[in-house]
Amino acid sequence: MIVRPLTGRALKFPLPRGAVDTQMHMYLPGFPALPGGPPLPGGALPDAHQYRQFMAWLGIDRVIITQGNAHQRDNANLVACLAAMGDVARGVAVIDADMADDELDALAEAGVIGARIMDLPGGAVGLDALEAVDARAAARGWMLAVQFDGSTILDHETRLAGLRSRWVLDHHGKFFSGIAPDSPQVNALKRLIDGGNCWFKFAGVYESSKSGAPDYADVAAVAKVIAAHAPDRIVWGSNWPHNLAKTTEEYPDDAALGDTVLGWLPDETARRLALVDNPEQLYGLAPFQGQGD
Repeated sequence: MIVRPLTGRALKFPLPRGAVDTQMHMYLPGFPALPGGPPLPGGALPDAHQYRQFMAWLGIDRVIITQGNAHQRDNANLVACLAAMGDVARGVAVIDADMADDELDALAEAGVIGARIMDLPGGAVGLDALEAVDARAAARGWMLAVQFDGSTILDHETRLAGLRSRWVLDHHGKFFSGIAPDSPQVNALKRLIDGGNCWFKFAGVYESSKSGAPDYADVAAVAKVIAAHAPDRIVWGSNWPHNLAKTTEEYPDDAALGDTVLGWLPDETARRLALVDNPEQLYGLAPFQGQGD
């Protein structure tokens, strides 16, 4: 059993108005897990009601809901979540080369603005479909969220450099083998970012850090280098509801986690870029109405 805290102390770095959480999952009743993916999260389903409380706690104004692996290629739960959240939410779906245009039209109408590549166990569509999914996404002006073991990025650099869509490397790159700021993999990431259509997502640091909490020093060292190299290409995500946590005891403290990760950005200007301006550009969001309130 797991209980997810939805209130707590304020963040040390208050989020600016218009802040976008670019990485989270949501699950509604009536959408069971499908073969090939992980089970649904334990405890009370992390639904729209819970997430709105989480938004109020941290100061999040907008959200990108990512299709969870539990639902594989069936985006029905995602569409229902977008409807439940309303205009503050947009979605990243799972699509493939064979999906009919009218299905893509329906996803766009529901608020989908991106497609997911997940080349790790449980992922529904992996790197083998990268170019095909990119073609479908680029034709609609969608972005791509790409996740794989970043330790192998040198093997994929040429393909990634050829993407037509705006795209983001998910979850701090998930360099599972461990890298240093001057590793060849980091240099490859810098080259991809410099190509003009690549972003880097700060989310789920605990999934790949070997040094661990509370500082996640190994991931922090790389994150700070990338943030300094391209402050206009960093986005942030809460990774709520932290699906890897199976018990209340191992569930992250979201305020502490937010303070740590946002603290890798050098100043308030960089945090505003990562939380507001950069996600607007990557996801094609309209400027936030109410900035400066």
